[in-house]
Amino acid sequence: MADRHLATLSTIGPRGDIHVVAVGFTLVDGVVRVITTDGTQKVRNVERDGRATVAQVEGPRWLSIAGPARIERDAEAVRLAERLYAERYRPPRENPRRVVIRIQADVFLASSGLLSR
Repeated sequence: MADRHLATLSTIGPRGDIHVVAVGFTLVDGVVRVITTDGTQKVRNVERDGRATVAQVEGPRWLSIAGPARIERDAEAVRLAERLYAERYRPPRENPRRVVIRIQADVFLASSGLLSR
């Protein structure tokens, strides 16, 4: 989690298909945060279905985190997510339409030994 790896975000698309996109994410106190632009397909999917999974792979190590998701639009939530993103990756570019996909991590799956560290 300390490394700058991208992950995939999976949501349920409008026809029931799985919509998968590459994202950066943070995990703090059991909450996954993904910053994105309001109105994107992933935002519409979360608003309609409210479930999401983030998965990250590095060689033989992998991690999957799933749970209920919601969209946060308030300025304080967006600033927090931007700060956390900047700490893990780099400062995000300006985006006045930025929102946060917030996933309450209910299910953690990982390769052997990864979560015990």
